[in-house]
Amino acid sequence: MKLKALIIDDEYPARQELRLALSDFGNIEIVGEATNANEALELIKALNYQVLFLDVSMPGMSGLEVAAAIQEMDPKPYIIFVTAYKEYAVSAFAVDAVDYLLKPVEPGRLKKAISKVNKMAQDNIVLTELAATADSSPGKQTGGQNREKKADACQRQLQDHIKIDRIPAGKQGKTILVTESDIFYAFTLQDNVYIKTESDKLFTRFTLKELEVRLNQQCFFRTHRCYLVNLHKVKEIVPFFNGTYNLIVADKEGSEVPVSRAQAKKLRRILGF
Repeated sequence: MKLKALIIDDEYPARQELRLALSDFGNIEIVGEATNANEALELIKALNYQVLFLDVSMPGMSGLEVAAAIQEMDPKPYIIFVTAYKEYAVSAFAVDAVDYLLKPVEPGRLKKAISKVNKMAQDNIVLTELAATADSSPGKQTGGQNREKKADACQRQLQDHIKIDRIPAGKQGKTILVTESDIFYAFTLQDNVYIKTESDKLFTRFTLKELEVRLNQQCFFRTHRCYLVNLHKVKEIVPFFNGTYNLIVADKEGSEVPVSRAQAKKLRRILGF
């Protein structure tokens, strides 16, 4: 499966360098380039791009504003930021970025970012097929009820394990069974998934999607593609950028968990604010 890609950067050498680097990936088809935000938004509206390679700093609107502007699109393209500015990483993940690469782009990091996108695209195809199966079942309903029915059917088919309140995680070569109530949040970092407790960061072989199904859905909320948080551990909600939030959790570090714009609406409904 080839993913249609758009490169968005105001500097011609940077676009050419990235185009050359992406030529090594057979599953990426570069079908457009944009030099500024307005041009990019016009191209995105005209063609169904699957992935955007997006610079942060550009004349006029920034790349972060472009990402915020496309949050309501369906389907929404995956976003990989490619920039020289490391200080905008948290802001990038708040607008649902898949990855954040620093220039000059290291081939290994680019490969990991594309692997993430490719896996997410494959997972989305599976979920779409499962939803279509649910939609074709007898006695289907319409509107919100039908969407809920599809989601429930997908979740049941993806959940193929016994549900217990312990999650196996690795620490210093040992496997520890972490109680759900001890988990503050889970997150992805460079293709790995970690569980954050009050004072530890533990590696787990579960994906975030698997953890989302396995953990108590009355407590755990997917704030972002890369984060799953225990709402019982949140002590503060801080408004951030263009309708997004940061959640401050009650671990020793007072860690911040980003909430994407799309998920912020759901969070407001859940918490009633």
